[in-house]
Amino acid sequence: MTDVRVERSAARAAAMVFGVAFLLVGVLGFIPGITADYDALKFAGHESGAQLFGVFTVSVLHNLVHLLFGVLGVLAARSNGSSRVFLMIGGGIYVLLWVFGLAMDHDSPANILPMDNADDWLHLGLGLAMIAAAIATTAADRKRGQYPEPEKQGH
Repeated sequence: MTDVRVERSAARAAAMVFGVAFLLVGVLGFIPGITADYDALKFAGHESGAQLFGVFTVSVLHNLVHLLFGVLGVLAARSNGSSRVFLMIGGGIYVLLWVFGLAMDHDSPANILPMDNADDWLHLGLGLAMIAAAIATTAADRKRGQYPEPEKQGH
């Protein structure tokens, strides 16, 4: 019997890591003790007083968004192309959340997830990390021959 092992692309591995991390954070947001002031957890809005790890303001909706991103990441990890799309678009969404968080008043009705200063800066770091992972893993996978080089336009 021949032992055939298909090596997982770096992009797929990165999408899986981010997906599992999002799933973990989403679940942890529903666990009293890990989420401080759990009794103040609201469905949505800036009135939610629960804080994941005592630092990041969360709500039921915020936790559900993390779970959704987790599922998307795990599903995206099934193919090279969808992994890159998840990392790049997901990273872009998180950078936009950072901009939105900085631009809005955290006590306003617009703060539906809710977000606070700690969330804002985490969103920036997460967004940049996902975009960097998309770029770096694509380069690494091309080097390993898992993605064809883009065709160059010749004259």
